[in-house]
Amino acid sequence: MFVTVGPGQYHRNAGIISDSGLYIKRFGSTAVLVGGNTSRQVIDGPLRQSLSEHGMTLKHSLWFGGESSQTNIDRLVEQLKNETFDVLIATGGGKALDTAKAAAYYLNKPLVAIPTIAATCAAATPICILYSDEGEFLEISRNSKVPELVLVDTNVILNAPVRYLIAGIGDTLAKWFETKCSIKKAVPNAINQTAIAIAGQLYQTLIQKGTTAVSSIHEQNITDALNDIFDAIILVSGSVSGYGGDDCRTAAAHAIYSGLTIFPEIHDTYHGEIVAFGILAQLCMEGTEEQEVRMLINYYQQVGLPYTLEQMAIKSLTENQWKALGEITVTIEDMANMPFEVTPDMVITSVKKANEIGTDMLVATK
Repeated sequence: MFVTVGPGQYHRNAGIISDSGLYIKRFGSTAVLVGGNTSRQVIDGPLRQSLSEHGMTLKHSLWFGGESSQTNIDRLVEQLKNETFDVLIATGGGKALDTAKAAAYYLNKPLVAIPTIAATCAAATPICILYSDEGEFLEISRNSKVPELVLVDTNVILNAPVRYLIAGIGDTLAKWFETKCSIKKAVPNAINQTAIAIAGQLYQTLIQKGTTAVSSIHEQNITDALNDIFDAIILVSGSVSGYGGDDCRTAAAHAIYSGLTIFPEIHDTYHGEIVAFGILAQLCMEGTEEQEVRMLINYYQQVGLPYTLEQMAIKSLTENQWKALGEITVTIEDMANMPFEVTPDMVITSVKKANEIGTDMLVATK
């Protein structure tokens, strides 16, 4: 048995980037930073200064390319394969971190992750979600590495748009709904039962503290609830997959997310926002009572998650588009983790049903 539970070390503190050299210096004397344009602007100065104070040099600061695509991964590897440096530092959101995780895998370099938003668990997982250069989901790649060190600066994430945190709540909610579904195909053991227990606790944390955390961002105030949600999204969520392995994987909610990415108009909607809608569709696919779906939508309304296609810029779909959505979604590997065979018609029916319930509740609020 082989289990990658999560990163080697995880540190969360306000202003930790200003002390980052203290933690990173154990990897050597030279570093390269890879990330998004905004995230690099935010952390480059304090990171570079702290590294210098601890005898380290930041040799390069590189843009990851905008998508976690094989093209961008290959470009980074080509840029860095003949460079002499000791550690790769990744910063930004999920796509930036995943691109750097893949590059570190091919370059065989230690990796430090500094997420600047709390939108996914990318900083704590050993996988890379691959997209096309245009942003369409392609596959889950294992040619990636889990970071040796994760540094979370709560001051930085506090100043990021609140929508990222809301998306992170949506993505993390899926851990419970998908894990309790995918584990039905597994033989119970100590490790996968630990994973499902963690997923259940994650769900309770999100339900109990999510609205307070969102309010804390609006009020620009770091609270215990906000710190708990940061940790839940970035670290604990990834450990569910770490402990669960192939027994506790993403399922229909993420498959439906991936299927919906074939529509360009949805590309301005964040990963976790689309996944949140995918949860509703998965519940409909499982035959969940409508009242339970409505109760979850009530929570979405409190935190600001979308629950209709229109809220994600999909105003209407043609018959051929519905057909394409169904046919593509069932080919996504996540869908194979459902405890029953899913057909294209089941996907279409469940997405339409979730959208119908959500639209009814949206109209009721106007």
